[in-house]
Amino acid sequence: MILLREWREKRGMTQAELSRASGVPQQTISSIETEARSNPRMETLFALCGPLGCAITDLVKTDGQGERT
Repeated sequence: MILLREWREKRGMTQAELSRASGVPQQTISSIETEARSNPRMETLFALCGPLGCAITDLVKTDGQGERT
């Protein structure tokens, strides 16, 4: 599970603001948040981490055994 919405809202950012700050299209951000795109590219996650001030491991929730949930 990708925790993008939680991090974005915690930072008080809109999808449009995050898009401008990261260079990731707003539609991509929306797709990740609604899980329409459940397996985003690592480059995309890295781009989003900068403006959010988090590590990639903060965005990805696992079930504790290395498997994404």
